[in-house]
Amino acid sequence: MTQKVAVLGTGKIGEALLSGMIRAGWAPADLLVTARRPERAEELRTRYGVTPVSNAEAAKTADTLILTVKPQDMGTLLDELAPHVPADRLIISGAAGIPTAFFEERLATGTPVVRVMTNTPALVDEAMSVISAGTHATAEHLAHTEEIFGGVGKTLRVPEAQQDACTALSGSGPAYFFYLVEAMTDAGILLGLPRDKAHDLIVQAAVGAAVMLRDSGEHPVRLRENVTSPAGTTINAIRELENHGVRAALIAALQAARDRSRELASGDTG
Repeated sequence: MTQKVAVLGTGKIGEALLSGMIRAGWAPADLLVTARRPERAEELRTRYGVTPVSNAEAAKTADTLILTVKPQDMGTLLDELAPHVPADRLIISGAAGIPTAFFEERLATGTPVVRVMTNTPALVDEAMSVISAGTHATAEHLAHTEEIFGGVGKTLRVPEAQQDACTALSGSGPAYFFYLVEAMTDAGILLGLPRDKAHDLIVQAAVGAAVMLRDSGEHPVRLRENVTSPAGTTINAIRELENHGVRAALIAALQAARDRSRELASGDTG
C-alpha cells in the first residue's frame, strides 16, 4: 500500500479509521492527520506514528482525503482545501446528510467524491459503513474506499439516493439500541435486580440476539416466535409493546432521523 491517505478533522471516528487501517497493514508513514488542536495532533503522532499536517498540506500531499469534520464545518473546510486539491484526488466524506454534489461544486471539475456513512461501532471494529459514488467516482475509487473502511467493520454499497435512509437506520442505529438497553435496565431495577446484574443480563441478551440474527439466516419474526410460547411471559410482554405503540414509534423515529438528514443536506444545521 503506497498511496498516502489523510484524515482531516481526526476525532473518535477518524482515529478508529486510523487504527483499523494500521491493523489492516497500512504503514503509519503513509497516513497523515489534521486536527483542530495541536495537542490532539501530537497525541495521534505519539499513539500511532502518523504524521500531523495542515489541511492545505494534506490536500497537496495525500492521494486520498477523508473528511470527518461535522456537517456544519464542511463548507469552511472545503473553502480552505479547494485551492490545493488537484482533480485526481479522491475525496471521501463522512459527513451526515451532505451529498456528493456539494463537494463537486466546490472542488476542481472531475474530482472523484465518495460519500460514506459509518457508525460508532467502528471504535470496536464492528461498524457498518454505507458507501455511495459521486458523479466522477469509479469502481476503483469505491474499492479503495471499501479497503479503508473494511478495517473497522463491514461495508455496503448503495445508490446515493438511499443514503438518508441508511443514516437513519445505521448511522444513528446504535443510539436506538443503547436507548433500549437503558430502558430495559431501568425495568430490571424496577423488578428488583441490582443495576449491574440487570445490565449484564440485557447486554448479553443483545449480543446473543445479534449473533443469531447475523449467523442463522432466519427472519427476525421466526426467531422471535421461537421464544414466544402460547400464553407465556414473552407474548404478554409483546402485547404490552404493541399496546403502547412501540413499533409505530420506532417507524416514526426513523422517519424523523431520515428527514433531519435531508435538512442537513439542504444546509439547515440549526
